[in-house]
Amino acid sequence: MTTATTIAVGSLAILVSVALGWPLTRGVLRLASRSSDAGDHGTERADATVSDGPDGARARASLRGGAWIGILERAAITASVLSGFPTAIAFVVAVKGLGRYPELKENPGASERFVIGTLASMLWAAAVGLLGRALLG
Repeated sequence: MTTATTIAVGSLAILVSVALGWPLTRGVLRLASRSSDAGDHGTERADATVSDGPDGARARASLRGGAWIGILERAAITASVLSGFPTAIAFVVAVKGLGRYPELKENPGASERFVIGTLASMLWAAAVGLLGRALLG
């Protein structure tokens, strides 16, 4: 395979990972929010609001910059899988977790949103990276 083809496939894989990862992650967060709302079965807390779930306003507000972090995360994970260096994913997880720890410690809704969103985003990025690697042979 030529160098130009390798660069084209790699670039396309990273672009697909970044561009389609955002709506996929948002969809997973919406599903998680619905399932947590449906699981209440009438046992509402006095202080509970519609915005308490993983896709709620309080969780979104406390995790500012999440879209940009997700873009960079997906690009890094896809690139690490494409390059045959998947252990770099551990660095992405560590940086993201340590950077968000103070916010997550104080807000359980944000913590749930962080875990669900991160797993959906990382699984997507790794899958696209594996597909790109398979195309490269």
